[in-house]
Amino acid sequence: MTAKIPKVYRVGDVTVTRITEMMLDGIPPEVYFPGSWNPLFLEENRNSLPAGLIDGNSQLIVSIGTWVVKTPKHTILIDTATGNDKNLPLNPDLANLQLPYLQRLKEAGVTPEEVDYVLLTHLHVDHVGWNTKLVDGNWVPTFPNAKYVFPLAEQQYYSSEVSHNKANEANFNVYEESVLPVVEAGLTQTIGPEGGEFLDIFTFIPTPGHSIGQMSIRLKSGGEEALFGADVMHHPFQVYNPEWNSMYCEFTDQARITRLSVLELIADRPVIYFSTHFPGSAAGYVTRSEGKYKWNFI
Repeated sequence: MTAKIPKVYRVGDVTVTRITEMMLDGIPPEVYFPGSWNPLFLEENRNSLPAGLIDGNSQLIVSIGTWVVKTPKHTILIDTATGNDKNLPLNPDLANLQLPYLQRLKEAGVTPEEVDYVLLTHLHVDHVGWNTKLVDGNWVPTFPNAKYVFPLAEQQYYSSEVSHNKANEANFNVYEESVLPVVEAGLTQTIGPEGGEFLDIFTFIPTPGHSIGQMSIRLKSGGEEALFGADVMHHPFQVYNPEWNSMYCEFTDQARITRLSVLELIADRPVIYFSTHFPGSAAGYVTRSEGKYKWNFI
């Protein structure tokens, strides 16, 4: 079977390509949005929603993946999905995976040695996994020539016992296997709590709530703009219902505040929103109609 060629988006002088590690369906919305899900939303809006948000049983479809950004000078990954061989005793669904992620990167024209920077929006299990790979029983950097860049607050929290709590149990052992090895290899750079510019075209923007120090990443090039939103939203249903948190949001009140601020920032503007977990292309625009936000896939 011929591999599907990933779609390439252009933002000014920069190209952006989605590398999907996995697609997940059959996810019960009442579980994904605990305490928030209202089945009336789907009943009342089913015919007007974009296709591909739910499966044939009205269960959610989500994805996990990486964005590859190529500038005239650099090759950059934004988040690195889940990874293979990970020992995740409290997250068995994502443990010990064997997925062809590196092959998909190669098909998109990227080898691990060519990656110059890995920009991490936060340090959850499904955003840092391919930072490292297992070689002869040891975790080593997957991208040996890259600088791994992430928010300092994330490192301080997830490297400490403070993060060992019920809200964060899905990420147990993640820092040790997927982040600490690149720190010990001297390949990291941290972003302070205020965020800031990086490589002239990126800006780290604090968007906490889903995690303690999550940052979204704005890209500006040639008069065009995009936003890599991290986990401000996990599914397009949250565009329509910004008050809904997912089951993975650790700091719930702040997550809602942040979500509204991001939607306000990008709505009705020509800003491509590159999501981490949306189904389909995972990319699109946010518009407003009758005082409500709407999602449109590219």
